[in-house]
Amino acid sequence: MTNATRERNQAIIQEVLEVFPEKTRKERQKHMMVTDPAQESVGKCLVSNRKSQPGVMTVRGCAYAGSKGVVFGPIKDMVHISHGPIGCGQYSRAGRRNYYTGVSGVNSFGTLNFTSDFQEKDIVFGGDKKLTKLIEELEMLFPLSKGISVQSECPVGLIGDDIEAVANASRKAIGKPVVPVRCEGFRGVSQSLGHHIANDVIRDWVLDNREGKPFESTPYDVAIIGDYNIGGDAWASRILLEEMGLRVVAQWSGDGTLVEMENTPFVKLNLVHCYRSMNYISRHMEEKHGIPWMEYNFFGPTKIAESLRKIAEQFDDTIKQNAEAVIARYQAQTAAIIAKYRPRLEGRRVLLYLGGLRPRHIIGAYEDLGMEIIGTGYEFGHNDDYDRTLPDLKEGTLLFDDASSYELEAFVKALKPDLVGSGIKEKYIFQKMGVPFRQMHSWDYSGPYHGYDGFAIFARDMDMTLNNPSWRELTAPWLKSA
Repeated sequence: MTNATRERNQAIIQEVLEVFPEKTRKERQKHMMVTDPAQESVGKCLVSNRKSQPGVMTVRGCAYAGSKGVVFGPIKDMVHISHGPIGCGQYSRAGRRNYYTGVSGVNSFGTLNFTSDFQEKDIVFGGDKKLTKLIEELEMLFPLSKGISVQSECPVGLIGDDIEAVANASRKAIGKPVVPVRCEGFRGVSQSLGHHIANDVIRDWVLDNREGKPFESTPYDVAIIGDYNIGGDAWASRILLEEMGLRVVAQWSGDGTLVEMENTPFVKLNLVHCYRSMNYISRHMEEKHGIPWMEYNFFGPTKIAESLRKIAEQFDDTIKQNAEAVIARYQAQTAAIIAKYRPRLEGRRVLLYLGGLRPRHIIGAYEDLGMEIIGTGYEFGHNDDYDRTLPDLKEGTLLFDDASSYELEAFVKALKPDLVGSGIKEKYIFQKMGVPFRQMHSWDYSGPYHGYDGFAIFARDMDMTLNNPSWRELTAPWLKSA
């Protein structure tokens, strides 16, 4: 990208902001910038993790979504109660394709909706007794569950149910961990606070449960932190780690179990995939247990090789040699994928707007296929997310935070990307506009995208989307004549 590109994108930002009233315009201007190679940090050029503007449509989630939908929900052998009205539990049930092994309703419970189903009388008289009864019934109906979490919804915080007291009494009654999570949706500015709350609850109610108990460790024990096994991602990552000689003791939280979480303080290294959702607990384990942690990226062969070597540096020469052997073993496969798909995708321009790790982690996979990222943004990122993104972006790239529906559509119309990667809320808008689109929160019902095998699926899906001839036949409904 050139100075001309940077100037054009600055002009696009000003044009997009013109429609807002002055007060809103000043606030939204803080959430958009154009990258400069001299920058090491976004600094004051871009602010994030701020309350969304009232009246401006946002695609963020809530604290409950961050806790139940992301951190706790994929833990397969626990029953997760949505304490409140039925809607939140049903909407958050099994929507992220967190693959798991096990039998649903017997020893795995992530695809089921457990709710206290608040009615008006519960708002008036409180739901503590109802919650206690629900936990008793769950223990009778699902005796193979290893524990229970109580995910509080908005009304619970407003009426003041004492879920901690219920959890303590119930834990003694059923002899299993019962974990209260104060993740009422109205707390914070986005789902990001829900991640933090869930991490703190794991720290206080789960992580030390096996302290002082025997554990047979090896020098090569690691934990995968912040991989939710969407479409089988964590399995693909685990294959590579085990091929290089490491022992994966725990997997948080896709296809994960309660005992794996309890065993994590015994590992030698925590490998963090989604920094935004799990850096808090990783920092805690570093401070209390002396366990180092590092972020890694298994999207695309370039980043996979970088990450494997970076991980291997934390261990002995055997692991380093194994890492090189793993990279070499997949080299022919990777070369064949790139040879097949890069000629069909070379030079195509991509705009991303996602959550968690994706606005930066998937950049390398696109670039391995010769594609160019012209804009990227986070729904609920913090400034350290943007700082970590800068090194992967070219000069003049559009960078934005918590974009409204209007802003995102305006960016797409002005930049004219060949492909948009975003979430389900945006999918059908851009498809109706005739813009090729991939739902990149849960891989558009495909995956995995992690690892070398996942890269083959990623390349196929991008080609299948971009080169589908149907786009040429599509006209947006609002552009058709009467």
